[in-house]
Amino acid sequence: MDMADTAVIRQHLIDPEICIRCNTCEATCPVGAITHDDRNYVVDADKCNLCMACVPPCPTGSIDNWRTMPRVVAYSVAAQLGWESLPAELTAEQMAASGVAADAVPVEEPVAPALPSANSGETAFNSAQYGATLPPWSAAHAYTNLYGPKAAEKVVTATVVGNVRVTQVGREYDTHHLMLDFGAMPFPVLEGQSIAIVPPGTDAAGRAHHPRQYSIASPRNGERPGYNNVSLTIKRVLEDHQGRAVRGVASNYLCDLQVGDKVQVIGPFGTSFLMPNHPKSHIVMICTGTGSAPMRAMTEWRRRLRSSGKFEGGKLMLFFGARTKEELPYFGPLQNLPKDFIDINFAFSRTPGAPKRYVQDAMRERAADLGRLLADPNAYFYVCGLKAMEEGVVLALRDVAQQAGLGWDTVGAALKREGRLHLETY
Repeated sequence: MDMADTAVIRQHLIDPEICIRCNTCEATCPVGAITHDDRNYVVDADKCNLCMACVPPCPTGSIDNWRTMPRVVAYSVAAQLGWESLPAELTAEQMAASGVAADAVPVEEPVAPALPSANSGETAFNSAQYGATLPPWSAAHAYTNLYGPKAAEKVVTATVVGNVRVTQVGREYDTHHLMLDFGAMPFPVLEGQSIAIVPPGTDAAGRAHHPRQYSIASPRNGERPGYNNVSLTIKRVLEDHQGRAVRGVASNYLCDLQVGDKVQVIGPFGTSFLMPNHPKSHIVMICTGTGSAPMRAMTEWRRRLRSSGKFEGGKLMLFFGARTKEELPYFGPLQNLPKDFIDINFAFSRTPGAPKRYVQDAMRERAADLGRLLADPNAYFYVCGLKAMEEGVVLALRDVAQQAGLGWDTVGAALKREGRLHLETY
């Protein structure tokens, strides 16, 4: 028997019962080993190099699962896509049947991914590698997984106390600000964390719907201060690119909820995309669409601190993109914030009669200010929105750094190491 046939690997697997399909692992993986369908996220054993880059950002721990396997019978991507739950470890008899000893030691060792160099000549710029997995040093302690997806008794019920549309009426989109009250059930959250909603009913195969993850849009003391409540920003697509009506399972359900309705919630999730508590910290927020939810939470918490008259905070900058101002959530309230409180930069890509403009374009226009903040260890950068925006934003930061005479290899590594650049894209 060939040595390759008897090789033993430590196969990386994702628990489908705990995974909330947030896409963090796939976005983070530097070697493209993680993929998904409409049911499961899975790891390709032929590509995975055990670098562990995907493990710290996972909000539920579903990514942190391993099986000692003979390579010849490693679980295929196709097999994993069909799983309802993780398989058990192989027995000694099953290992022996593949020609290896039950106590065989995996031959692979974890390999740490290196940050790509800006001057290395690499054709692919892996923006995800600059995202921090540690929170800012001054961030508050985050509670996570208080209510989980595996045990029905650990799902918490929340009551809808508000549902307001926050974009102008449109044909293709519909964005709502949804407020949920947890009553007497403890549910502590911080700005930058998320929860998952469990939609009622079953899919076409008769299986319960998976939870859908949404970022918290309210500050730590609630949408209504002093009450045990949170808010979410929910967008549903009403038409596809061909003009055909579509309705997402969770987004449609949530946007149609009425005051008094009950929803099932799990979470909270997230330990790194947290705002600094240090009052002199500067915060740069870069987002598109519903990626504005955590930015709204951070901005509102700073606004409430400022209104107390006892807080002198650092600089707040917001780069907010949408196709048009009509599609931009919270456009009206943002206009009313004091200019000396927050520096707002809008970017619209589909304004009739105007050139396309994206958040990275607005960032380059403010290169002088951003360059100073990149060099400031008290400045933190948050990026949230569609995955397609991430590379352009990080490339813009690289260009800003170089324009300011800062070496991107040094700055990029520091942003990651010090918990100063946070990427949450989907």
